[in-house]
Amino acid sequence: MQQNKLTARAKMLFLAVMTLVAVVLLQWQPGPVVAQDDNGVQIATGSSWQGASFPVEDFRGYSSPFGYRTSPTGQPTREFHSGLDIAAPMGSYIRNWWSGKVVEVVNDDRCGVGLVVESGYWDHIYCHMLGDVNSASGQKYLIDREGGVLIRDGQYLPAGARIGRVGMSGRATDPHLHWGMRYNGEWYDPALVLRAMYGEQSQVSQNQ
Repeated sequence: MQQNKLTARAKMLFLAVMTLVAVVLLQWQPGPVVAQDDNGVQIATGSSWQGASFPVEDFRGYSSPFGYRTSPTGQPTREFHSGLDIAAPMGSYIRNWWSGKVVEVVNDDRCGVGLVVESGYWDHIYCHMLGDVNSASGQKYLIDREGGVLIRDGQYLPAGARIGRVGMSGRATDPHLHWGMRYNGEWYDPALVLRAMYGEQSQVSQNQ
């Protein structure tokens, strides 16, 4: 019992430290980038988080949190869910959370069509997108002709850039973006990042 309490305290301390680390690291990123929609309306602003963008347009809610959950395919087992599922209508545009480099164009049975973007020690992962994955000259690329999206492996993406659209590729039962985050190789709850982003934004707004 005592060991379980110590383990729970250690996890809470780890999450608190990681949130602080995230805020400090993102303060070091160059140049503020503010994501805007087609009408010039700001989607994500902030102070030390001012370069970050909320990853989905036409947001409808969170359909599955980070952590262990019952299998969505009906299997009688619990499984680790490595990201946050963000519900949006089919075809809604997805925006890049933070400026970085595409290190993988994904096409598999689980993630479906997706991207992995590297931003310093952070990897942000986007799954269940519309489009196809092809290759030319040994380089993979994601193409969504209807959405006007073409993203290549190795490409640099600014924060807030449209990088794809919400779909149901891979293992998905409804339209949503699976948004995963790794820090220094360890999975991290995207909801904690969002809380830090918008908590700071609210504080900045109140001080204006």
